[in-house]
Amino acid sequence: MQKANTYNSREYLSRPIDFDLIGIGNPIVDVLAKSSEIELTRLGLKKGAMTLIGAERAVQLYSQMKIQLEACGGSVANTLMGVTSLGGNCGFIGKICDDNAGRFFKNDLETSGIEFRTPPSHDGLPTAQCLVFVTPDAQRTMQTCLGTSGDLSIADIDTDLIDRAAITYLEGYLLDTNSAKQLLIAAAISARKSKRLVALSLSDHLCVERHRKSFLDIISQHVDVIFANEIEITTLFEVEDFKKTIPQIRNYCELAIITRGSRGALIVTETENISVPIKPVKNVIDTTGAGDLFAAGVLFGLSHNYDLSACGLLGSIAAAEVITHYGAHPQTSLELIAQTELGQTKQ
Repeated sequence: MQKANTYNSREYLSRPIDFDLIGIGNPIVDVLAKSSEIELTRLGLKKGAMTLIGAERAVQLYSQMKIQLEACGGSVANTLMGVTSLGGNCGFIGKICDDNAGRFFKNDLETSGIEFRTPPSHDGLPTAQCLVFVTPDAQRTMQTCLGTSGDLSIADIDTDLIDRAAITYLEGYLLDTNSAKQLLIAAAISARKSKRLVALSLSDHLCVERHRKSFLDIISQHVDVIFANEIEITTLFEVEDFKKTIPQIRNYCELAIITRGSRGALIVTETENISVPIKPVKNVIDTTGAGDLFAAGVLFGLSHNYDLSACGLLGSIAAAEVITHYGAHPQTSLELIAQTELGQTKQ
């Protein structure tokens, strides 16, 4: 299997950059609410799952939520928020509608200093929403109305942003529509031409099931770094034993970051496996965004040439902060936490 560019941080950092990270994904307004097991059953929701719903169902569920927080979201946007909190510069490419939710999303992103200049749509579907029901055990059940986010197409690609960024980070959910898939591939090709790193999140094991062949083809041809959890990576390679994925990972990409819940994470390179411990947290409130923030720490570290162990520790620091409160965005400066706990560990 022929792989994409060899991971070489010194090569991609040899040219000046304006952005640590450009993210491409589904812009979604997250709506978080406290819930109970009984309420999930009453509403017909499958605990812990992410389910795609239509606009009418979204309106029905929204009316019954005990809302705690609304914020710009989507996996990639959450990661960008984490990188920004670490002191990084970011840009975003994604499709919103020119409606109240879309304007809320754009303002929330730009207030955090993230460049967002994809033109909005002015008719058709509304801006996407994700209704998140958080139970007392900190598990989240997500009901997602994709709205206009699925209208992202190759016409929305911004090669200027991609050329000016150390890393282009792609969301696996983009494979759910052919137009967004074409943009994903074009963005990866553009980044490689500019000698930039391309990273891809597998997003969700059901998404992997839907598009397994496309994921494998894109990873082998266009991607340097993949992010996945344990079930996503075993689904990708159709094995039950996580250990059996490691040699296959090495056949497809240069660098993989696999989160494993309470067992921490594993960074897989061509020659070694680097274990990353979790950062203990006394009181877990909401696990929404933990994986996204772990990715933020690793990606920030890669863009600043930290060694891989330090990148993993940054990920653990970011994930630990976000699970101590509701919502998928840091409430305490990750930059200050990292300066205290990590120091200046670089290559």
